[in-house]
Amino acid sequence: MSKYYRAPRVRNLYKPGAGKPFALSRSKIDLFVECPRCFYLDRRLGVGRPPGYPFNLNTAVDSLLKAEFDVHRAASSQHPLLERYGVDARPVAHDELDVWRQNFKGVRVLHLDTGLEVFGAIDDLWINSNDEYIVVDYKATSKSGSITALDQDWHAGYKRQMEIYQWLLRQKGLTVSNTGYWVYANGISDKEAFDAKLEFELTLIAYEGRDAWVEGVLSDLHACLESDEIPEAGADCDYCLYRTVAAKVEK
Repeated sequence: MSKYYRAPRVRNLYKPGAGKPFALSRSKIDLFVECPRCFYLDRRLGVGRPPGYPFNLNTAVDSLLKAEFDVHRAASSQHPLLERYGVDARPVAHDELDVWRQNFKGVRVLHLDTGLEVFGAIDDLWINSNDEYIVVDYKATSKSGSITALDQDWHAGYKRQMEIYQWLLRQKGLTVSNTGYWVYANGISDKEAFDAKLEFELTLIAYEGRDAWVEGVLSDLHACLESDEIPEAGADCDYCLYRTVAAKVEK
């Protein structure tokens, strides 16, 4: 076995009838939507998908964007990006924002119908002139051309992420705008020289979220966890397809 491979850690497994809240991250909800079988293997049987590698540059961009928007939050002023796009919003202070931004803490809500404690860490929170809170998510990449829309099939996960955050904040009693935003940092790769710095183009992408699906998915997800039957794979799950094809070849 490769010295670089580490088996996924087995922890926080669901036990039917345990009678206590079960912590469930936003990303695990998305895993269930993508592939119920992979979700079940992960949360019931302790076999997670092979881990990906950390995106340290993306994390650095997130940290710098938070610091930049925090300057305007403290001054109760608009960020130049919002002025450029004519958006009626400004970064807003909230007593719980520091906690809501922390991974593994985030916004936490106990879903009484299922006993699931749903949580997710937001990147930023703005407010408009109607006193509606606005969910904001930072993204970073490097590709040719300006990023002005999230219209690829794989962007569906980004949209669900936004809608879960909106749902969580509404469960906290906040008045949340249906309109959320992505602040997209696109690394410019066609400069004449690197000069020990990477420049980014910032774009702002609006999205009208619809979180009505969340309650139904939580109910289905809970029923999946309670079952002793391993569910079918998602139709487009590359992981399950690989396992199926590999098993046939090995036989």
